[in-house]
Amino acid sequence: MMENQQSPNQHTIKTPATISGVGLHTGASVNMTLKPGNPGSGIKFRRIDLPNQPVVKADVDYVVDTARSTTLEHNGARVNTIEHIMAALVGTGVDNVEIDIDGPEVPIMDGSAMSFIELIEQAGVAEQDAKKVYYTIDTNITYYDDKKNVEMVALPAVDYRVTCMIDFNSPVLGTQHANLNSLADFRSEIAPCRTFVFLHELEYLINNNLIKGGDINNAIVIVDKPVSEEELARLATVFQRKNIRVEQREGILNNIKLRFPNEPARHKLLDIMGDLALVGYPIKAHIIANRPGHASNVEFARRLKQYIKKNKHIKDVPVYDPNKPAIFDLPRIERTLPHRFPMLLVDKIIDLTDTQVVGIKNVTFNEPFFQGHFPNNPVMPGVLQVEALAQCGGILALNTVPDPENYDTYFIKIDNCKFKQKVFPGDTMILKMELLSPIRRGIVEMRGTVFVGNKIVTEGDLTAQIIKTRG
Repeated sequence: MMENQQSPNQHTIKTPATISGVGLHTGASVNMTLKPGNPGSGIKFRRIDLPNQPVVKADVDYVVDTARSTTLEHNGARVNTIEHIMAALVGTGVDNVEIDIDGPEVPIMDGSAMSFIELIEQAGVAEQDAKKVYYTIDTNITYYDDKKNVEMVALPAVDYRVTCMIDFNSPVLGTQHANLNSLADFRSEIAPCRTFVFLHELEYLINNNLIKGGDINNAIVIVDKPVSEEELARLATVFQRKNIRVEQREGILNNIKLRFPNEPARHKLLDIMGDLALVGYPIKAHIIANRPGHASNVEFARRLKQYIKKNKHIKDVPVYDPNKPAIFDLPRIERTLPHRFPMLLVDKIIDLTDTQVVGIKNVTFNEPFFQGHFPNNPVMPGVLQVEALAQCGGILALNTVPDPENYDTYFIKIDNCKFKQKVFPGDTMILKMELLSPIRRGIVEMRGTVFVGNKIVTEGDLTAQIIKTRG
């Protein structure tokens, strides 16, 4: 499998790649194209068939339905059955990708993630010049649904592992469990495993027109009751087959050969990976799930995200851990910004998404401005603190354009600027810039805050314009 699952850097795909198929539940024929994404941008779906091509980010905050699959909706964009492509992206170590889709549902293909793995391999995986920040947990995080008898737990671990157990009280399935001890095994051990449905569920779905794209080839149908010849004939008509059979009294419809003895449990593990990817942060933990489903997966994802956000920020103060690698180090910053000594005022970037950036500036007595600015009582000039914020904002803005080296950012307005505390030599400034609104026509509106420790020292609203470099 690919070497990038444990890489310290983020990854995207090298070239666009398209796949076509039918949605399992909607029956809609769709074309889906994966495109390279900028560092820190994550996974985004764009409904190119809708006016203004609205985008929904693959985030648990935008899950609106988990009845038969996982559905996202935001900005007027709704996308069904996203869990298999999400699992494939996790399994191949892809962090940032834009997914253009011209219909309401990700194609089901054969019911597994294998077609998406092959699509990603066709596109190629590219390492990006930005660090991948993994989040770890230091305590057990649990979720329990007593009505459905579902239990999920995340245990502290040095990598990402998943264990899944299922028990449907079925003589055909029995009790099954599956393990994924390394993402390197995802392609061979988990990706080929297809979705499954019990015959009694299938009959309900057919009668209520809920699986318009269903076919014998995209799901394993488990026959959990005796079936009459009349029922088999009706199913053959529904699936447009000459005949459908079950050789044993109870078994698998059309006697499809399982790819693994525990293929259903492995597919449930695949679903867990896809749904938990909606946490939005790469995590190192051992996930153990008993009788999971999409609803419980999503609720557990919400709990994990809440834990990470709570521990990532204290009162929204960015946490600076000098032991963690920078997302952008100084050489990488210099390749993005035109500034150089003595005007380059950002030492590293520790957080970068499509809406926020956090940078670090270590203030020392050797700064050239201290020679003339209160030399007997050195205080960092407030205007230079704002300049440091502006440079972080430039990195955030340029991260949204396809060729950042061909653009510069120029700040055109500063509002509501306040200096609340002095900054002295020896202080470490944490520089946070957040988008206040979507970027339109190259205009970038941001809220900037400078922290020293947990204290706000400077804040203000800054507006910049992205302009193509001359020459």
